[in-house]
Amino acid sequence: MTPAPIALFAYNRPTHLARTLEALRDNPLAHKSRLYIYSDGPKTPRDETAVTQVRQVIKKADGFAAVTIHERTGNIGLARSIIAGVTELSARYGSVIVLEDDLVVAQGFLTFMNQALEHYEHASRVMTVSGYLFPVEHPEHLASTFFFPVPASWGWGTWHRAWKQFEPHAAQLLTGLSTKADQDRFDVDGAYPYFTQLKLQAAGKLDVWGVRWYASMFAAQGLCLYPGQSLVQNIGMDGSGMHCNTSSQFDVRLSKSSAWHFSERIEESPMARDEIRSFFIRLGAQRQKSRIAELASRLRMVAGRMSQTVSSAIRQEK
Repeated sequence: MTPAPIALFAYNRPTHLARTLEALRDNPLAHKSRLYIYSDGPKTPRDETAVTQVRQVIKKADGFAAVTIHERTGNIGLARSIIAGVTELSARYGSVIVLEDDLVVAQGFLTFMNQALEHYEHASRVMTVSGYLFPVEHPEHLASTFFFPVPASWGWGTWHRAWKQFEPHAAQLLTGLSTKADQDRFDVDGAYPYFTQLKLQAAGKLDVWGVRWYASMFAAQGLCLYPGQSLVQNIGMDGSGMHCNTSSQFDVRLSKSSAWHFSERIEESPMARDEIRSFFIRLGAQRQKSRIAELASRLRMVAGRMSQTVSSAIRQEK
């Protein structure tokens, strides 16, 4: 088995990137894998120092079969960078493994990804492989691996034959979600607002690639293969990322597995759907609670300022 190439996308977080590279290098297949690093250019002058530091980290990357670095002078954003990089490498090699600069992987990550990419290479309905699994409440209910229609974007892989079906235009994807039933199913039975994300993308109010990939898969009735326990941890939910606020809601315990069962039955797991849907519902409730707490804090702040203004006015009248 020749390992799939790894595409690593980086921007302005040198400390996170160093941890990502260290964990990836600890994988047994790292020394056999080609690593392609895509470094986006600074969006503003304030980012220039951090981007320079990122490129200093990149130049020290070792422990791989080969390291190829692409440094952009301008900024094209994560979505365009990922779409371009995945398109290029999947066309050249037939498959690709994708990481971002805030992901720490388990030692079995590359083994799992490469075995899955090889096993399902010709299974047309399997369109992507995820190394990350949401922190579901009852992981013991899940199989060693399972299928689910929604792809995860934190440590994943795909094939050229699947990525060819990626539709970059959100407006076109919306036409395939014209009925309320389709929209509800797209939102995992109303548990997560993917359809709203897609509409925002079409309106130019959001710039993400993940929901477009999901909608492309949804149109093709594609599936994503997941491990029963996560092989990826996102360390970027600390407020340092472009699209991520501070949160521990996605934290997971990394799997120590080194062997997995790959089923020949390619169909969605009802148990996984229940578990992931329940996680999405809990996530929505937690976010709503956070928004209410934030609103209450702002109201208290406004009330305090109003009280100070009134007190000051009364003192002046006296």
